[in-house]
Amino acid sequence: MSDITDWFKSLPIFTRWWLALTIVFSLFGRFGILKAHQLVLLYEPFIKQFQIWRPVTAVFYYPLSPSTGFHFMINCYFLYNYSLRLETGIFDGRPADYLFMLLFNWVCCVVILLFSDIPLLMDSMVLSVLYVWCQLNKDVIVNFWFGTKFKAMYLPWVLFAFNLIISGGGIMELVGILVGHLYFFLMFKYPQEFGGPALIGTPSILYNWFPNQRGGIHGFGQAPVARGPAGGNTGGGGGGGGRHNWGQGQVLGGN
Repeated sequence: MSDITDWFKSLPIFTRWWLALTIVFSLFGRFGILKAHQLVLLYEPFIKQFQIWRPVTAVFYYPLSPSTGFHFMINCYFLYNYSLRLETGIFDGRPADYLFMLLFNWVCCVVILLFSDIPLLMDSMVLSVLYVWCQLNKDVIVNFWFGTKFKAMYLPWVLFAFNLIISGGGIMELVGILVGHLYFFLMFKYPQEFGGPALIGTPSILYNWFPNQRGGIHGFGQAPVARGPAGGNTGGGGGGGGRHNWGQGQVLGGN
């Protein structure tokens, strides 16, 4: 237990509590401690009955059953891995900026899914975070199941296609990709590549609550720029893809 506690405390704050609350709410719903129908995002109760907790609990709750358990575990893996990499990568020492990204993605997911009659936000939120990491590390070679290798920029679409084929889903993943792209475009691509004004930015109140842990300048600066082809690919991949100077490839699933 002490090892688990030490590991949990070593995680950055938002990854730590996002993962913990996801497990707790899902288990509470599974064992009937909390009623599942009170945790999901539904239009009538939220809008007309003012049950304002639903957009929040719908992020953390996922219905557990023998048929959904594996998908839940994969989601938790992606949540832990890519949220951790973002929070300790480009957002290192900038908790307010990372919280703003999560809040921006969350609001967009709530608006889209509420009017799409989709009651769960976990898939879309996880994919939105994964998409941002993949865009910031798009030339990194990642390994997927069955030994397949490709650039990180294609990973969200591979996951979308994989879920579409295996379970006939894909809508929630597509929403996550859309939301992640919207954040990445407004925060990085539009100001830097198109020379446009900054259309979104972290509110000052978030810096008051979660001040930068190093330096004194708010904001991100520039998104990482890929170097030329590196001597070797991360994750044991073959081929000559370039890599960012701070990104790492990640093995996804078993080979």
